[in-house]
Parts: sequence; structure tokens; C-alpha cells
Amino acid sequence: LLTVTVFLSTLTPKFYFALTVTSSFISGLIFVFEWWHFRKYGTSFIEQVSVSHLRPLIGGVENSPPPPAAFSAGENEMSRQNMPECKVWRNPLNLFRGAEYSRYMWVTGKEPLTYYDMNLSAQDHQNFFTCDTDALRPSDTVMQKAWRERNPQARIKAAYQALELNNDCATAYVLLAEEEATTIVDAEKYFKQALKAGEMIYRKSQNCHSQSPQHEAQLRRDTNVLVYVKRRLAMCARKLGRIREAVKMMRDLMKEFPLLSMLNIHENLLEALLELQAYADVQAVLAKYDDISLPKSAAICYTAALLKARAVSERFSPETASKRGLSTAEINAVEAIHRAVEFNPHVPKYLLEMKSLVLPPEHILKRGDSEAVAYAFFHLQHWKRIEGALNLLHCTWEGTFRMIPYPLEKGHLFYPYPSCTETADRELLPTFHEVSVYPQKELPFFIHFTAGLCSFSAMLALLTHQFPELMVIFAKAVSIVS
Repeated sequence: LLTVTVFLSTLTPKFYFALTVTSSFISGLIFVFEWWHFRKYGTSFIEQVSVSHLRPLIGGVENSPPPPAAFSAGENEMSRQNMPECKVWRNPLNLFRGAEYSRYMWVTGKEPLTYYDMNLSAQDHQNFFTCDTDALRPSDTVMQKAWRERNPQARIKAAYQALELNNDCATAYVLLAEEEATTIVDAEKYFKQALKAGEMIYRKSQNCHSQSPQHEAQLRRDTNVLVYVKRRLAMCARKLGRIREAVKMMRDLMKEFPLLSMLNIHENLLEALLELQAYADVQAVLAKYDDISLPKSAAICYTAALLKARAVSERFSPETASKRGLSTAEINAVEAIHRAVEFNPHVPKYLLEMKSLVLPPEHILKRGDSEAVAYAFFHLQHWKRIEGALNLLHCTWEGTFRMIPYPLEKGHLFYPYPSCTETADRELLPTFHEVSVYPQKELPFFIHFTAGLCSFSAMLALLTHQFPELMVIFAKAVSIVS
């Protein structure tokens, strides 16, 4: 104790000032690093290291999750609804690269698509538009390389090379329609050429598909090309205002290829029918696809909520409803909104224009921000068209979160909200877009701790600088007491 007292008596105020400044600086660096790590990865670095490396050393055992429950054969369909889904899906309403995404980039100077999103599209094109028999046709061999090219101009050049080898190369016209055409009118012209070539090749493949497995693979590829072209032609007609023609094309496509329901063509049909205000037809489509055995989507859930809201929204008043209570129709509408919000909680802020929209990506994550952007981008006008629908949504959507107090642990109508959505959405959405996160993560303890430590040591440094003698006496008294 005597030695410690002698040592402390030799320290000057400058030492205490330097000590507090240094500790403030170090704790500030730790705070900045913790904040950066939390913003990027969603976890505290110190907590992660302590759980992963230090806890096993001191004998701690991490609780392992319970094994998944086994489902009987009769519960297979129900189990599909009970599994967390973080699969990335092709956006049914994705825009045209040349005519829409590129025009946005020319005007704003911002890249609307991420590399991850475009890479997924390249993989889709290779899976849909190529097969093992491409070596038999030189034009298809060229297109097989074209889909793997990263540079847009290289892809377009390869498409023209394929057309030089075969003027009826449907996939070459598809690539030019998607990427070279700068207007929807030009894109439609290319797709009509692709349709003519695609139908001819499809008929040939049908005639000889049973000869060998290679011919069967070729028929699948030619079928994919034909369906893709017809769908995009229907979307061109929708964008050019020929909505009834687009609806007929979509209905015919769904009848002709009923097994391709996983392409979600019904979502294109729903949007076109809403534009026609054919609400009875919309309800008929929903009755077919809003089934418990089918995977849900924001388009299905929110369109169902919109139709229920349409029945009561024009006369709905929150003041009146609080006095007399909700009618049966109003209860149904509110429950439909709660169901939709539970499925995708990001959508209301876009529909209520509390958050700005960006161009939807080419791929979406169901229940994620990317799906919310894609839905609101095309359906906001339909909500605005129905008087009072947005007012009803505004008054009721937040009640969903009171029904589900711990969304990562519990679910009400759906499986608990998956925790993997934020990471995938950040890969799919452009960097200039502020990704919506649900539920908002609370700041980890160590961020609060380092922030407090930094502030406290900075305050001590300031007091030591202003009152050196007083702070030296205080430091010596604290050390002696301790």
C-alpha cells in the first residue's frame, strides 16, 4: 500500500489526462468497429466471438435446436406451409433490361440491378434456354456461350452471330428483346419474331420427343422458350395498354401449359385484371390459387385483402367503428389485412408511401423487402383506385404486431418470420436503397457498453484537463479506497 501511495503521488495531472484520452480513443475505436459490424452482419462482434470461441473454453454448452418434427404422408401439403422459406424466386413481373432498367440508369446514373441479381438471371437463362443437344445446332452453341457472358454488348453481339447462323434462332431474338430493345414497342417486335421461330421449333420437338432422352430434353427447352416468349408478349401488351389482349394471352398460356404453375403466371393475370377493375375475375383467380397447399406470395395475400377492403373501405371511419364496433364485413377485411401483413410486413410502408420505392429486382425473396418493393411498384395504383382502401390499411396494419409479440419465435397464420431475409434482400436490392428490416434488431449490449465507456472516459479527460489538481486528488482517493 505504501509503494502504491508513493507511486501515485509521483504521477502528474498530464499522466491522468493522457490516460483518459487514450482510453477514450480506444473505446471509441471499439465502438465504431462494433457499430460497423452490427450494421453489416446484424450481430455484435464481441458477443459472437465470446459465444463461438470463449464459451466452449470455459465449459459452456450451446443449446442445440430441437430436431424437426416428422410429418406423416397425409401432412405433406401442410408441412410445406410450416417450413421457413428463404428461397429466391424469379420476379413474375420483372422489367425489361433494355427498355426499362437501362433507361433508368441513363437518367439517374444509378445501377438498378445488383450483380447478384443479374448472376441469378444468367443462371436462369442457362437452365431455361439451353440443353445437352445444343451442340447439334451451331446457333444454339453460340447462344449457350452468350448467356454466360457478363458484358451486355458481348451478349448482344453473340445473339447477332447466332442469327447469322440460323435466322430462326428463337433465343437470340429473346436476348435482343430483353437487352437491345430500348422501348417496349421494339421489344415486342423481337418477341414476335421469337414466337414465330419458337413455335416452329416446338412443333418439330413434339414430333420426335419420344425417340430418345436427348429429344425429351430438347422438348423441355423448346417448351420453356415458347412459354417465356408468350408471357413476355403478354407483358408487352399490358404495358402498351392492350390489357384485354394481355389477359387473354395469359389465360391461354395457363390453359395450354397447366403444369408450369411454378412460373406464377397467375400473378401477371391478377395485376392485369385489377387494372381492368374486373374484381369478380380477380376473386375467381384467388379462389384457385389462394390454397393452403400452394406457396403464398404478397400478390396473393394483399390482393385478397384489397378485395375484402373494397367492400367496406368507402364507408369506413375509425371513429365510428370505435363507437359501434366492427361489422362482420369490416372484421373480415381487417383479418385479411392482418394476414397479409403477417406474411410480408414490409409492404404497408410502401403502399402508404412512408418509404420510397425503387425499380423492383429481377428476383425476389418471399416475405422479404424485395418482394414488397416488387408488389407495391405494380399494385400501389390499384390500392389508390379503391376509395378508402389505403385509409383502412393505415388504421389497421400495425395491429398485426400486437397479435404476434415475438415474430421470430411465434407465428399466427404462417410459419414464424424467417431471420434470413435481410441478408438476401441486401444482395438483391441496390445499394442506394435502404433495406427494410423486420423485426428491427435491438442494439447489442456491447454497443451500448462501449458507447458509455467512450463517453465516460472522454468526460474524465475533459475534467482532468480543466481541473487537474482536483482530479488527481479524486484518483488517489479512489485507488486508496479500492
